[in-house]
Amino acid sequence: MKKENSISMMLPVLFGFFIMGFCDVVGITSMHVKEDLLGGFSPEFRDTLSNLIPVALFSMFLIFSVPTGILMNKIGRKKTVLLSNIITIVAMFIPLIDYTFVMSLLAFALLGIANTILQVSLNPLLANVVQGEKLTSSLTAGQFVKAISSFCGPFIAAFAASRLGNWQYIFPIYAVITLISTVWLMATPIHEEIEVGKASSFGSVFGILKDNTILLLFLGIVFVVGVDVGLNTAAPKILMERCGMNSIDAGYGPSMYFAFRTAGAFIGAILLAKYSSAKFFKLITIVAVMALITLIFVTDKLAIFTLFAIIGFSIANVFSIIFSKAIQLRPDKANEISGLMITGVFGGAIIPFIMGLTSDAMGSQVGSVLIILLSALYLLFCAFAVKSGNAES
Repeated sequence: MKKENSISMMLPVLFGFFIMGFCDVVGITSMHVKEDLLGGFSPEFRDTLSNLIPVALFSMFLIFSVPTGILMNKIGRKKTVLLSNIITIVAMFIPLIDYTFVMSLLAFALLGIANTILQVSLNPLLANVVQGEKLTSSLTAGQFVKAISSFCGPFIAAFAASRLGNWQYIFPIYAVITLISTVWLMATPIHEEIEVGKASSFGSVFGILKDNTILLLFLGIVFVVGVDVGLNTAAPKILMERCGMNSIDAGYGPSMYFAFRTAGAFIGAILLAKYSSAKFFKLITIVAVMALITLIFVTDKLAIFTLFAIIGFSIANVFSIIFSKAIQLRPDKANEISGLMITGVFGGAIIPFIMGLTSDAMGSQVGSVLIILLSALYLLFCAFAVKSGNAES
């Protein structure tokens, strides 16, 4: 494969990771839905209802991860990625057609299906255009592109609100970007071999959880995604509640989190090449727990933004550490474990829903922070419970 051909095929695949980052707009959306559509509901139920937005999105990972792997074996990786893009485009126009609470849930459920399909198929597609030692760095580059997308979301929403007159215009902007990605990928010839082996079933994948260490790591994925989505969802609400910020300005809270999560991923990749991942896992989870404990009490705007940055920086590499530990534990079951870990992303549905119930019950976002803290405490337990080498079953 010529170098120029490799790059020309790699770029449209890497651009797909930008589409993958669209799911992180759930934090901004849940905030605006609460403000725009739930004013007529009793205050003690508004957080619970608005947090159904991430529930609708991330619960799709539980349902569609394994079926996507089966579909990918039949139609190929490129066609599976293109299917996810088509569903994304459809989802992005629903809030413009009918901006109601029910239709918002439908839109984000579709986006969740699309994002599940994309996450399961895009990494393997990248392996079709990048081989050998360059694959690891290319996958890291893809995650960096995804982080940039997450970081840009609040700024695109602010641009849509200030220049276009309505924050909802972020959705057609995303639709156009997805369309560009679709056309670019369609025009790029990528050779791939359709898998002909036995497809994984729900039973074979979830049967791996009989291994106690795999179960521990799977729950780690559930809770780290819960922390990630939970803070993304709660950050603007915390700023509005404690600092009196409006919804647009409060949207920069998630941007601070994502900016430092991006930096943390970049620096973490360097440090993990030199130092033990087990020790690194322990250190960063201790920092995250301490920052979340502090977040319960602070009311100063600068202090809150600083804590968002610290949490984003410290949590950035936890997903990849847990994922790699699970693969190293059972390399003979790498495909099944990969599907299982992606299924664990449904933690982004469970944790925000519990956050909403708790914050409504307490009448404060302190309730949300407490749930995120409990999730981080599990990660701290996981960091010390999982051994460096082959863990015991």
